[in-house]
Amino acid sequence: MTYKLIACDLDETLLNQEHRVANRNIAAIKRAQQEYGVKFVPATGRGYASVQETLKELGLYDVAEEYVLSFNGGALTENKGNRLLQFKGMPFDKMKELFDFGLQQDVCIHVYTQEELFVFRMSASEQARFDSGDMVYHHQISDSVAFLKEQTIAKILFQNTDTDYLKSLEPKVSSLTDGQCEVSYSSNRYMEFNSLGIDKGQGLRDLAELLGIEMSETIAVGDNYNDLAMLKAAGLSVAAANGVPEVKAVCDYVTQADHNEGVVAELIETYIFNEADA
Repeated sequence: MTYKLIACDLDETLLNQEHRVANRNIAAIKRAQQEYGVKFVPATGRGYASVQETLKELGLYDVAEEYVLSFNGGALTENKGNRLLQFKGMPFDKMKELFDFGLQQDVCIHVYTQEELFVFRMSASEQARFDSGDMVYHHQISDSVAFLKEQTIAKILFQNTDTDYLKSLEPKVSSLTDGQCEVSYSSNRYMEFNSLGIDKGQGLRDLAELLGIEMSETIAVGDNYNDLAMLKAAGLSVAAANGVPEVKAVCDYVTQADHNEGVVAELIETYIFNEADA
């Protein structure tokens, strides 16, 4: 099978524990692009504005006809000038309902607008994560989102390093989410809320249609629950060795390498280079 596009999760998949791209991954991605014409597309829960340093590492920064799927499929951008091709956000009123619920729970809260990230009730664990990476954010002291009323909202999430605790909130918030929101989990610390119908799988379908690529010609790679829709949609699904069991269970291939060792390089070496050279 000839594959034309790789959609790749960032945190805990492409990026190592220092939030950088391993040299082995960079070399494999560039060879796949240059020699085999394979497009490499970051597919992340982050906003597109926050992945620019990663694009620079990959040689994809500000490049025409290269793309990013962000906000769990809520936005599709062309890298040249961060040109927004598609955006599916969340109504302010729904975000506020979820925000008000979160204020009653033991969580740090992220609210993403189209361009910015606002963090409320910062936890020590989240501050440490921010300090170790390159995320740009606004730390909010007030427990009010009124100032965002006129902003374009992308999504909201809750943070706690106890994933079981986060999952225990799902039935409690069901009156606000059932039939109204997509709920997913990522990085073993986030409970994410997008508007209904928004996920990485639909984002990948939208991009493939735009580029005239069959879904059978796509590869998706990830490690966590918010990657599941994308993994199920792709022609070939690949899980990182450090992925959660539920992700590994649905994938065609599980790498031996973890995110520090070259997950993406291993899948490219296995399914692009070896197959093409056979």
